[in-house]
Amino acid sequence: MRILHVLDHSLPLHSGYAFRTRAIVKAQLAMGWEVACLTGPRHAGEGPDPALIDGITFYRTPRPEPAPAPLGEWREIRALSDRLDRLVEDWRPDQLHAHSPVLTALGALPVAKRRGLPLVYEIRAFWEDAAVGNGTGREGSARYRLTRLIETYAARRADAVAVICEGLRQDLIRRGIDAGKIIISPNGVDMELFGSPPAADAAFAKSLGLADAETVGFIGSFYDYEGLDDLIAAMPALVEKRPKAQLLLVGGGPMEEQLKAQAEASSVKDRIRFVGRVPHDEVERYYALIDILAYPRKAMRLTELVTPLKPLEAMAQRKLVAASNVGGHRELIEDEVTGTLFPAGDPAALAEALANLFERRGEWDRRRDTARRFVEQERNWSSNISRYAPVYQRLTGKAL
Repeated sequence: MRILHVLDHSLPLHSGYAFRTRAIVKAQLAMGWEVACLTGPRHAGEGPDPALIDGITFYRTPRPEPAPAPLGEWREIRALSDRLDRLVEDWRPDQLHAHSPVLTALGALPVAKRRGLPLVYEIRAFWEDAAVGNGTGREGSARYRLTRLIETYAARRADAVAVICEGLRQDLIRRGIDAGKIIISPNGVDMELFGSPPAADAAFAKSLGLADAETVGFIGSFYDYEGLDDLIAAMPALVEKRPKAQLLLVGGGPMEEQLKAQAEASSVKDRIRFVGRVPHDEVERYYALIDILAYPRKAMRLTELVTPLKPLEAMAQRKLVAASNVGGHRELIEDEVTGTLFPAGDPAALAEALANLFERRGEWDRRRDTARRFVEQERNWSSNISRYAPVYQRLTGKAL
């Protein structure tokens, strides 16, 4: 079985998207399948074509001449389609597997039809909702409605559709997509990367001013929908209840300067630390310093429909998880069993939930063990990958 994945971007860039792709491909290679990847023209990393990274072969699509929307997007789709057609001629895949955003599916659909190849379209988030989430779009606008129509068009014409959670599946069914062609391939954790959490480094903690602290943390991208402003707003109430409380924010993104200004104006600004982006191979050092990982996502279509990856990584690291009760979190976290859920958009409730967790330290080991076991048994990529196999076999007619 030869599988060609078509992607927006990939390693060596670091993102949840890139790491999910890595996990999928590494697991498929471990099953003895032949696998390669093609990135579209939006991949911003420099390097050779093809590039061998972490044992995975990545082919690249040259960038077309830039142009205003929608001409620019049309050129990107055309460039990806042309590169994919040439690669199919040379590499001879049995199966095409395109991953959102929908531009990759639009580039792959004509090649799949022309070459007689089956196409799986994997949706990790709807492009129209992702644009709202990152601040480049507005729900209900003409562009939003058009993008939604294009997303539905691609899902209808793909031979099968994979989604990462039940929320996306139900939304597609409401759009009229045949439920029988949709599979769920949920977010999982690569236990090779996150399965052996290190002990906290006391000297490192001291260097960050976290010695003897009760540390709440967030590790990820600073988008508005992540609700980090609510987390900062919760800190005065938390410190009042737990005088040793500290907040550690690791990462960066569009909201970084605004969040830093908010923290500077806080009455507990000395308890809030930004460390910026860190190399991926150092992330575990920061996880080790944090007692509770907080995910205060705001309530909106994106967060209600889509499950994030970070809480699963935290569970694999045997960290306590506190998250807002949006739909994406409710699919991952069982309240008071694998994590704690609190009302979205409510800093006071967030502070109360965190303080309550610190009060119940005697329950931590049980909850850590339960959450870790959930990830190992239900959200480990070595088992998640089996969900693709019957789809590939049905579409290609080949034994795996």
